Amino acid sequence: MKAGKKLSFQFLASLLCLMAIFLASCGGSGNSSSSSPAASDDKQVLRYPVVGDINSFDPGTVQDTDSNFPIQAVFTGLVTLDKDLKVKPQLAAELPSVSSDGLTYTFKLRSGLKFSNGDPLTSKDVVYSINRAVSKSLNSPVSYYLSLLKDFDKVNSGKIPTLIGDSLLTPDDNTVVIKISKPAAYFLQTLSYPTSYVVNQKIVEKYKGGSSPWTDHIQEGAGAGPFKVQTYNHSTGITLVRNDSYYGPKPKLKTLSVVFYKNEDGMYKAYQAKQLDFTFVPTANVGDVTSKPDYSATNVLTIRYLSLNYLAKPFDNIKIRQAFALAINKDLVVKTAMNNAFTATNHVIPSGMPGYDQALTGPEGTTTQGDPAKAKQLLADGMKEEGITTLPSLTLTYYPREQSFKDAMSQIVSMWQTNLGVKVNVNTVARARLLDLENATKNNASLPMWQAGWNADYPDPQDWLTTFFDQGSDYNQFNYGQNQSKAAPEQVQVQQELRKADVTQDQTERMKMYNDAEQKVINDVAWIPLWQEKVHSLTSQKVHNLKLNSQQLIPPDDWSNIYMSA
Repeated sequence: MKAGKKLSFQFLASLLCLMAIFLASCGGSGNSSSSSPAASDDKQVLRYPVVGDINSFDPGTVQDTDSNFPIQAVFTGLVTLDKDLKVKPQLAAELPSVSSDGLTYTFKLRSGLKFSNGDPLTSKDVVYSINRAVSKSLNSPVSYYLSLLKDFDKVNSGKIPTLIGDSLLTPDDNTVVIKISKPAAYFLQTLSYPTSYVVNQKIVEKYKGGSSPWTDHIQEGAGAGPFKVQTYNHSTGITLVRNDSYYGPKPKLKTLSVVFYKNEDGMYKAYQAKQLDFTFVPTANVGDVTSKPDYSATNVLTIRYLSLNYLAKPFDNIKIRQAFALAINKDLVVKTAMNNAFTATNHVIPSGMPGYDQALTGPEGTTTQGDPAKAKQLLADGMKEEGITTLPSLTLTYYPREQSFKDAMSQIVSMWQTNLGVKVNVNTVARARLLDLENATKNNASLPMWQAGWNADYPDPQDWLTTFFDQGSDYNQFNYGQNQSKAAPEQVQVQQELRKADVTQDQTERMKMYNDAEQKVINDVAWIPLWQEKVHSLTSQKVHNLKLNSQQLIPPDDWSNIYMSA
């Protein structure tokens, strides 16, 4: 599909409408409507928790949902996704015009744009920010989101110094021209990810090479979003205040206090002590709150999964990988450890996304219950192929977001012991440490197996398949298709199929190609999907119109509807 053609975009919009119906069906009653009168301005203070210190306050490098929440409040880009995950213009006055070959996008900016300190925001700031995100000097772990840019590979590797004047053009202060390397159905969606968000060059350059990063000085006017930073304490949290220079509808809240907690258990206890106005509910406590008036549930496009590194023995053998997958009864894990709060799955692409394949199965045609007998046989066959009688010492590394995650991982390790006779050690680490370990695994065996999760960045299968399984992708941390296993040549063919699907115009054919690739990925156990999540939350009855979308975010203009009543 050539991006930008009206017929193609409307087709995608229709898919998103279906998804919007899916999302709307799962909302609870925990968030009050807008019928109550607002409290005075000095009481428009919302206390909202994230797991912190956040891993990054730089939109060019952000990888996780907790960091993304304050970033989305402080920074914006050319486009955004609304509550139904439809692409909407943001800094751009309207959606771009697109050349007939689908390779050139021309954006007209809104007039009078300013950063939060009053500095003018022009097209030069837009292209500076995008170029910075893909530059070799930043070495961003999420630069891949902008890999469609013409000559991305050259600037990302340092072969050329900049894309400005090449694929990033500024004919005037209000016009941004972006050239891409191939027509792609999902390009506008990629621009909704923070890698393309605009930062104030003056602030970034001022603190380059200094004793503290520029993100410690965001309060000087680094962003142009609905809020600006008043204070940032790495131990306690971030205080955001209304940005009166914001170009869109202004927030009703005067202050958004983003409070740091170690885990969801701490958030939940703080909410009960009336120290927060919103909290995520740990899965162990979901049954205690579902009947409460402040409870709400939102289906989210999040999959939790296990990764096995193809470059680490014994996971270079497909049968051994399949054995570890089939030894897990996901239904039992979700029912017991996760308190039935989520849905067991064999999928990479979650339910509710375009391209979700109901016919997909686990490896060897299995269900989410697994198959212990088949798992044991596959392990024996794989070890025979490798000429070994014992497995090397194995360790599962993960970040325990809450106690239920610990329980789930313990149960999975127990299933491996019971069904395979394999002892797997467990290593729990902080979230930031796990991200560092994952980022270091490309083309090496430094991390053999770990637990991770993925939340949709935009509503297209490319975000789930090509982003993870393509050759050289930043997120191909388990080295699919870039390994010495017997399956590697077939995996390379899958990567070629994914790249073809990315640019196919016919949507029906495109989804078939993604479905075929996903089944092959699952058969080779590139992931061991575990469950698809819901967000269970509690919101104070004084908070009105606060509703997370399926990305667990609040679109920038939606803050104008959120307020506190007396």
